Amino acid sequence: MPLPLAVALLLAATGLPPGQDFSTRVTQGRLAEAAATGPAYQKQLWDRITGPTAAALKGCIASHAPADKSPFTLVADLRADGKPTRIEVLPPTPVATCMAGRFAGWTLPPPPAAPAPYPIEIDFSIVP
Repeated sequence: MPLPLAVALLLAATGLPPGQDFSTRVTQGRLAEAAATGPAYQKQLWDRITGPTAAALKGCIASHAPADKSPFTLVADLRADGKPTRIEVLPPTPVATCMAGRFAGWTLPPPPAAPAPYPIEIDFSIVP
């Protein structure tokens, strides 16, 4: 029996315990992005990481030639200090795994206070 919408939204807003599945984490990131504080945070986030993301992705592609350039999704939780934790990628291609490793070393803008930890998801499509 499916959860009522209010319960599902409450779980998404408050976060689920570690061990949740990847698709749930993607949904949480999208809900956080769509929340009232999401657009302002997305602007801060992309102002900070657009250049480093492009450079890291180029480096990951170059270091895994011939690279699998399949699209992938990265999910992470952000601590209050902007440090990413619980970083996962699907599918876990060498380029995606490399990108997750680079992402792990970054400090992002401090996220909104709720939900905590703050979920993010980033879809990567590599265009030739």
